[in-house]
Amino acid sequence: MTASGRPPNQLLQMLDAADFDRLRPHLATVEMVRQSVLGAAGAALRHAYFPHGGSISILVSLSEGQRIEVAMLGRDSVVGGGAALADGIAPTDAVVLFPGTASALEAATFRKIAAATPSFRNLMVRHEQVLLAHAQHSLLCNTLHSVEARLARWLLRARDLSDGASLPLTQEALAQMMGVRRNAISMVAHALQRAGIIRYTRGQIEIVDLPALKATSCDCYSAVKASHSRLLGARQ
Repeated sequence: MTASGRPPNQLLQMLDAADFDRLRPHLATVEMVRQSVLGAAGAALRHAYFPHGGSISILVSLSEGQRIEVAMLGRDSVVGGGAALADGIAPTDAVVLFPGTASALEAATFRKIAAATPSFRNLMVRHEQVLLAHAQHSLLCNTLHSVEARLARWLLRARDLSDGASLPLTQEALAQMMGVRRNAISMVAHALQRAGIIRYTRGQIEIVDLPALKATSCDCYSAVKASHSRLLGARQ
């Protein structure tokens, strides 16, 4: 809990006292174990999750069986909120990338409270607009920008959601999420390491030079942060 007595999730922190009091009795703290599935595309959603830490990959599956990440969510987000507001069916896969805890709210309860609480519903709708911005810029980035710029953007987002500059990641996992070959990630990671921007050892990527990493990234990173600030009125 934070000093306010609320879980350390930005959206829960933004609710006014009356709205949070409506949610409080229904929130359950759960562990998000790495690689656990919080939502599967096409399946009924049982809960929405307000992460306290860690991160969740939102993945779209292609016909060839490949899955590509379209957004990474964490303590500035809710996982499954849009589906809970709609028909209760998850449109994408949501898989825990970095472990942490979250406040879980049953989807039916989420929908009931949203229907009765316009301010809560409006906040969730604005969050879905932020999520759309993530997905749109991910598509743009994957189409137009270099692997180096894309990797830098991804690492910056991961750092925003983590408690430190060291990220437990393998190059294979990065390649799968970014939809590129592993050797492409390996080449770029080695180049960033030689430039002194990151340090990669034994499945850990450490960000050494944050300003240089930001300079390497494309504009998609700052554009999504600007959308987040504009729509939710708070910094990440």
